Amino acid sequence: MPDIIVMFFLLGVVAGALRSDLTIPKAVYDILSLLLMLTIGLKGGMALHGNLHWGLLSQVLAVIALGFVIPLILFPLLRHLVRLNVADAASFCAHYGSVSAGTFAVALAWVESRGLATGGQVTLYLVLLELPAILTGLWLYRRYQQGGASMSGTGTPLWQETLTNRSVVLLVGGVIIGILYGPDNGDGVTAPLTGAFSLVLSLFLLEMGLVAADTLRKIQLRHWRVIAFALCLPPLLSIPGLLTGVWLGLEPGTIVVLGTLTASASYIAAPVAVRHGIPDADIGLAMLASLGVTFPFNVIVGIGLYSYFLEFLMA
Repeated sequence: MPDIIVMFFLLGVVAGALRSDLTIPKAVYDILSLLLMLTIGLKGGMALHGNLHWGLLSQVLAVIALGFVIPLILFPLLRHLVRLNVADAASFCAHYGSVSAGTFAVALAWVESRGLATGGQVTLYLVLLELPAILTGLWLYRRYQQGGASMSGTGTPLWQETLTNRSVVLLVGGVIIGILYGPDNGDGVTAPLTGAFSLVLSLFLLEMGLVAADTLRKIQLRHWRVIAFALCLPPLLSIPGLLTGVWLGLEPGTIVVLGTLTASASYIAAPVAVRHGIPDADIGLAMLASLGVTFPFNVIVGIGLYSYFLEFLMA
């Protein structure tokens, strides 16, 4: 039986498929996403409190390398197998090289519920994989279609636009606050936030289920290549993350989370950057794949599958 948190996602999918009048007001969704990002950052920062060391440098460099390499590998596959144009291929590279904060939250809850050891640095992985993939996706677009512009469509430097994204600010800010205050010094604030993490995540996934159902209704026969890509790619993309975690000697729970991150696709930060940086891209098509197919696959069966892959690798 799926975790109860995943059942909230399935409830949203069913309600959306039945065209129920169930809705999560936008203001409530904004609050839930804010709390989710901030709490994830705090949890990671508190785990890192008093545990920062130079050994993290090799992990940081390895994870950043994944963020750059994965989009570069995906680009020719998207162009020649999925047969996307340059703009859409670059958009998919940014989405699938980047990561899903929602999937990360589910993976974190999954490994914690099973008592698997994790390190506080897993939240850093979420941040570190976000920026390189988006930069690489937008660079690919400019390299093959525009000839190398360095500014986003708004005139803002690309690095600045990505680093000031709401999710990144909340995650990084939460990590810094957690490192500074730890689990005890600020427990009047941090304890209620971390204690309500599962509840906030459940309500967030309920909304994601409603959105996924609406996205899936737009599937057409001509999208079959995109759907096949979004369904078959996550298990393959989990392997670089799992192998990197094993090579670095990370805790089992941390490796599962890292593998889940590389298998996921962004539907929050990447669409914002792509909308400005790749105006020719079909954002709806990327959302159909990332939120309509890849996200449900990962939260329902993917995380358990990647844990099984890890058992096989470590056998």
